[in-house]
Amino acid sequence: MLRLTVCFLTLSLVPAYANTDAVPSEEAAEGLFTETPYSPYANRAFPERPLWGDTHLHTGLSLDAGAFGNTLLPDEAWRFAKGEQVISSTGQPVRLARPLDWMVLTDHTDLMGFAPDLQAGKPGVLAEPKGLEWFEGYTAGGEDAAKAAFDIITNFSQMTLPELLLESYSPGADAFAFTWEQIVLAAERHNDPGNFTAFIGFEWTSVPKGFNLHRNVMLRDGPIRALQMVPPVTQPPYGDTDPKALYAWLEEYQSETGGRAIAFAHNGNLSNGWMFPTEDTYHGGKVDEEYVSNRAKWEPHYEVTQIKGDGEAHPFLSPDDPFADYENWDVGNLDISELKTDDMLAGEYAREALKRGLALEEKFGVNPYKFGMGGATDSHTSLATAEEENYFGKSVSAEPSATRVLHPFVESDKGVIEGHTLVASGYTAVWATDNTRAAIFDAFKRRETYATTGPRIGLRFFGGWEFDDSDLETRFIAKVGYTKGVPMGSDLRPREGDGAPTFLIGALRDPIGANLDRVQVVKGWLDTDGTLQEKVYNVAWSDDRVIDADGNLPEVGNTVDLDTASWTNTIGTSELITVWTDPDFNPDERAFYYARVLEIPTPRWVLYDKLRFDVDLPAEAQLIHQERAYSSPIWYTPGE
Repeated sequence: MLRLTVCFLTLSLVPAYANTDAVPSEEAAEGLFTETPYSPYANRAFPERPLWGDTHLHTGLSLDAGAFGNTLLPDEAWRFAKGEQVISSTGQPVRLARPLDWMVLTDHTDLMGFAPDLQAGKPGVLAEPKGLEWFEGYTAGGEDAAKAAFDIITNFSQMTLPELLLESYSPGADAFAFTWEQIVLAAERHNDPGNFTAFIGFEWTSVPKGFNLHRNVMLRDGPIRALQMVPPVTQPPYGDTDPKALYAWLEEYQSETGGRAIAFAHNGNLSNGWMFPTEDTYHGGKVDEEYVSNRAKWEPHYEVTQIKGDGEAHPFLSPDDPFADYENWDVGNLDISELKTDDMLAGEYAREALKRGLALEEKFGVNPYKFGMGGATDSHTSLATAEEENYFGKSVSAEPSATRVLHPFVESDKGVIEGHTLVASGYTAVWATDNTRAAIFDAFKRRETYATTGPRIGLRFFGGWEFDDSDLETRFIAKVGYTKGVPMGSDLRPREGDGAPTFLIGALRDPIGANLDRVQVVKGWLDTDGTLQEKVYNVAWSDDRVIDADGNLPEVGNTVDLDTASWTNTIGTSELITVWTDPDFNPDERAFYYARVLEIPTPRWVLYDKLRFDVDLPAEAQLIHQERAYSSPIWYTPGE
């Protein structure tokens, strides 16, 4: 009887479908089940896992990559990102430990397609005296090839490229349009919605007089829209280095094609203070309402860490932060034609930019530096490697060899950036609802991303007004976070009552990586006197360490064996989760908060090179570091 009753109750719930194979529509199902569904996963709309990718990669189609000998084209780059083994330009087999979920291929647009023609010795290249000189250097190899490559880059950064070559490889030229078509169609061939997302993109390479103002551009679209226009360049008379020119192109692209695009800057540390201006721009304009509005509209993301240094913070700007001295590059601009001075640093680093954004928002009502955090490789080898033990360098000349740690990366009569200071970094994790162009692009727009220096650390960061310790007991941290608060990249919901912001933070170590040392919250604010402030709080940590009265925490220790380039997870922890309340909150002060997660110490790539190639390293070469993750910020605005 009980069995019959159960069957009857089941049938009574679905009378319209009891005798048919038809599947009910979502609308019909919602009408039948109006209460909370039995399945805790039903109707779940929030992102459930981070999708890992690289926002910045170059192939042999890029001017500088090809000049340094990269012969791998987009197809090889896409195959490698998806987990296939390829042969590098120096003949070495290479494969990622784990495939990426998505990638943006961002070849330089200036002289796009010139490098393969240089390598092939095409008549149009050899007809130009400089082209012939570079070809002879390239084919000679060794120091001659390196000299030719650096000469190409110098002519580019100083805007002295030969007119004949500019005319042949700029918008309006057949070679330029053909190369763009190659890039677009290669991305489309490798795009596999739900499994791997291949974004169409490019790098707009503004570097006036060596000051790095580069932006990468990512399109939400496929070839139907992407091929309606060719990308912009920076070399006059075919383009302009002023970001206003890029913003104009982005506006035209969206209005003419119906597509969508965003841009993100990188390497403020090589701009000598021009990346994040507060008054005057490099191009002689003012940081006015037009500037802040355009930058806020088109640049919702910043590449905070990559091969050419980490750009989160600098010890000169953050003297009370012992972890700010991480992979800093502060010699000069991109080609070291001008040396760095301390007064330039505030316009170069992400934390200071986030603070400056608060002041500009107070002035203009718009925050131009309200960006999400991300990491990328900026590899010019076609290989998106950000693993210390699997690091294939910045360029072909820096692929694994016994000499790469000894060669300067950039050298001028004013200074040098040593090769051993290159960084095996980084990746971007995206909290997207699906592995598609639309879903990932939309996550970038809402800034629900975080950066890592390479490890695939899991990180959730939610802000609200009523998180408490009971929220730590659930295994559904994301459900609690989205229900009671907002995720990374968001604005706090309007304040109710007189409480301070609370944050729910969870960090999980890379499954094949190192344990975690600590989680910190970095706060920046504009105080009531108009002064920009910052503070770093230790909020969760491993082991039995005790925090002192000033908030300082003892070091986690170090298990790295310098003789074997190994470490053990006998210190640290695999997971950290906490609820933290701002103890210094002032409701009248604009503020931002982001999470920084530190691993225990592990070997840098140079230690692996030392042991594998039996090479003597320079005394100043750093062998150990603490890799990390940076969440996108959450902002608080008084009265909102």
